[in-house]
Amino acid sequence: MAARAYWQGQIRLALVSIPVEIYTATKSSAKISFNQIHEPSGKRISYEKVVPGIGPVDRDDIIKGYEVSKGEYVLLDEEEIDAVKLESKRTLELVQFVDAHEIDPLYFEKPYYVAPKDELAEEAFIVLREALRKAKKVALGQLAMRGSEKLVAIKPCGKGLLLETLRYADEVREGQSFFEDIEEAKPKKELLDLATTLIEQKSAPFDAGEFEDRYVEALRGLIAKKRKAKDGTKVIEDTGEAEAGGSNVIDLMAALKKSVDDKPAKSGSKRKKSA
Repeated sequence: MAARAYWQGQIRLALVSIPVEIYTATKSSAKISFNQIHEPSGKRISYEKVVPGIGPVDRDDIIKGYEVSKGEYVLLDEEEIDAVKLESKRTLELVQFVDAHEIDPLYFEKPYYVAPKDELAEEAFIVLREALRKAKKVALGQLAMRGSEKLVAIKPCGKGLLLETLRYADEVREGQSFFEDIEEAKPKKELLDLATTLIEQKSAPFDAGEFEDRYVEALRGLIAKKRKAKDGTKVIEDTGEAEAGGSNVIDLMAALKKSVDDKPAKSGSKRKKSA
């Protein structure tokens, strides 16, 4: 079954418009989600829309409201919201080009794939892709998606383009306030050299396929055991987590030396990433 486009419209660069389709680049099927269950009956809990003093209400009677003060709302229906004119609703205009390293990783939110809508759009699409690649730049623009306008960055990705939604400046906290109490003293050279050696030993090209979510795998195992038991017995196993050790310089030095002396794991072995 062909993937369904998340968004359809056009990318505009000056007077050039390129019909495109945008697809989500990530999937949630690998995650495990839970439902809330009424334990005595084993049935799933459902939720009703209720109004204090009135009780359950019909979904058709529900509209959106923005709270302007305690208990006071400006009410808006879907037609009024949809009528808000945003040129970016079906057009992504590229307004600026920057070097990729200029965008702090804090701002990146979610990735999407961008492909030409049809054969007629391919030529202009390829020109844009190769121009970005040659200039080594990332394109910026704003795009209306699912009820909000997103700041987005676009860059070449194989034969296509990768679009990443970005957080706005007011959505990102300044980190320095969290780091104020950290001392500015530099570490001792021997400690720094040992840590650098350890990093070099464990350096390798990034391959996401080498990592697995250990938490999800453990949950799958727990679910399988519970399903097999069928008697409601709790299954609690020792996680095997190490106890916190000392934190003085002597312990740090010994730990670093032991880490460097230990043989690294064989290449090709599957590493697992914690959730």
